[in-house]
Parts: sequence; C-alpha cells; structure tokens
Amino acid sequence: MEIVGLENLPDEPCAIIGNHTQLHGPIAGELYFPDNFYTWCAAPMMKLKEVPAYAYQDFWSQKPKALRPLFKLVSYIIAPLSVLIFNNARTIAVYRDNRILSTFRESITKLQDGKSVVIFPEHDVKYNHIVYDFQEGFVDIARLYYKRTGKELSFVPLYIAPKLKKMYLGKPIKFCAETPIAEERRRICDYLMNEITDIAEGLPEHTVIPYRNIPKKLYPKNTQKEAGK
Repeated sequence: MEIVGLENLPDEPCAIIGNHTQLHGPIAGELYFPDNFYTWCAAPMMKLKEVPAYAYQDFWSQKPKALRPLFKLVSYIIAPLSVLIFNNARTIAVYRDNRILSTFRESITKLQDGKSVVIFPEHDVKYNHIVYDFQEGFVDIARLYYKRTGKELSFVPLYIAPKLKKMYLGKPIKFCAETPIAEERRRICDYLMNEITDIAEGLPEHTVIPYRNIPKKLYPKNTQKEAGK
C-alpha cells in the first residue's frame, strides 16, 4: 500500500485513528508505518487459548450458517500464527476490562519516548456506509498525556482503501485540555469519523472493506449515499 498525506502528520508524537477494514488495518499499521509507530492490538489475539473464540466472534460470526463450522476450524488453525505475529510486531495490547489501564500506561510511555500510536476504534454499531461508530475511550490517552507532559495530543484520521492499495491521512484535530473530557471524546470522535467519510467519498469509486466480515456481496461502495443523509 501507498500512504497518501504524510504531510498531515505533526512533527511531534500523535495518535492515528483509522477504519479497521477487518484484518487490513492492524496489518497495514505494522507493515507500512515507520518503526516509531505502535498499533493497538486486541489482547486475545496475542494469547493462544483466547484467539479462537475472539477471532471467530469478531471476524466470522456473520458468515453464512453453512460456512460457520469451517471458520470455527480456521479460528483454531490461525491461533499459533496470530500469537507469533502480534507478539513480535510493534503492538500495544488492548484489554476490555480493568487491565485497559496498562494499555493507557504503555501508550503514554511510547508517546513520551517520541513514538506514535495507531488505533482502530470501530465497534459493531454502524455509523454510515464508510465507518462503524468509534468507541470513545481511546481519547483518554490525550488527557493522561497532557497530565504527564503538558502537551495536547493530535489525532490524525486515516482511511484505508485496500481496493485502491492506498491509505489516506487527513487533517489532524488537537485535544483541548480545557474542555470537559466527555465533550472532547464526542467532539474528537465525530470529527474523525466524518473526516474519514469525507476522504473516502472524495476518492474514485471503489468497494469499501467494512468493519464487519459480512458477505462480500453486501460490501458498500464509497459513493453510496445512506437514506436521509
């Protein structure tokens, strides 16, 4: 893939926030960004016993019923490879319980060391035909980073278009430490989702790889408009 818009990266550490595009996002983060970028990775994908259940539920549970037994088998087959790859890549383990504090601590340490982080925060709530809704918690790294350093972190939108073999970086938005954190979470997420959508819709027509691994015949086009939008 080619990265377009590198001029939009700030000169200081930042957080790049992108559309997940199933497995394309984390893999692209590892392969195509420089060595000083670390990608958030779901912790179950880094633990042998947890990979099968997580991978099946997250990647393949919406496949046609007739194919689901096959994908359950595949989820076990990929487990050793997943553990090997993600534990040796530039990753930060992401937890969905109280251990999320360790995710934040490691992220802040990387940022203080001059590194940047890459995050794919979509979850299974549809926002529009380009992205699914963002979980807002990732914005809190900016609050913690400000407390440690006095610096306001920039968030850079990223649209990954595997069909075009390109990744597009948009204009960043900067965290405002004076605004209540709940307002900042919403403001920053809304900006990033809308900016990613605008980037996608401004490109030549192509198939969007959605967050959910739905049947390929249901994949949307970037030029497709939602009813009422």
